[in-house]
Amino acid sequence: MEKKEKPLEKMTAKELREMAMGLPGVHAMKKEELIVAIRVAKGITEPEPKKEKHAVAKKEKVVLSIAQLKQKVKELRTKREELLQQRDWKMSEIFRKRISRLKKKTRKAA
Repeated sequence: MEKKEKPLEKMTAKELREMAMGLPGVHAMKKEELIVAIRVAKGITEPEPKKEKHAVAKKEKVVLSIAQLKQKVKELRTKREELLQQRDWKMSEIFRKRISRLKKKTRKAA
């Protein structure tokens, strides 16, 4: 049985140098350069990159000033007080955590 070679990208630089021993300047090449040189020497075409299944758009971070953060905390506290009056414990807990998170941000920003 013939042993199947692993793809060039998965090989270490040392393995790639051993494979490319006949080429000039092999010892000074980096891994990416070795891969390109081996492909040219063997006549291997470069494989197309795989397409990502799910392209997720990253959200840009909105940076608020300390004054804006404190204003937001005040708003959330009033909303939380209303929720406590209505005995909505679950939402009041969520607001408590948001307030805590914003207070941490104000301390970091200072």
